[in-house]
Amino acid sequence: MTTNSTELEWALDVLVKNFDKYASGCCKKPRRISKKDFRKMLSRELNHMLTDTGNKRAADKLICDLDENKDGRICFDEYWTLIGGIASPIACLIRQQEHGTKFTK
Repeated sequence: MTTNSTELEWALDVLVKNFDKYASGCCKKPRRISKKDFRKMLSRELNHMLTDTGNKRAADKLICDLDENKDGRICFDEYWTLIGGIASPIACLIRQQEHGTKFTK
């Protein structure tokens, strides 16, 4: 990314690099995150936003829920579903706080 990147471009770059950090594979094969590496990603990267990130059973359930093609690994599209699932409730909370702030002043 260049130093002229927008906040959104920077955020997208961070999300893609985070996927690549935990994914295995090469350019010819689609990169995927294994169950073990997905659990590692949850506990290292999302431990403040998701509860129970250290719980193997909860992590495995999340993998099963995200794993649309049932190959036991998380591809980029499935990872993006996780990001959207986390971002949506956060966006609602931010809107509620902004809305509440406007009316309390």
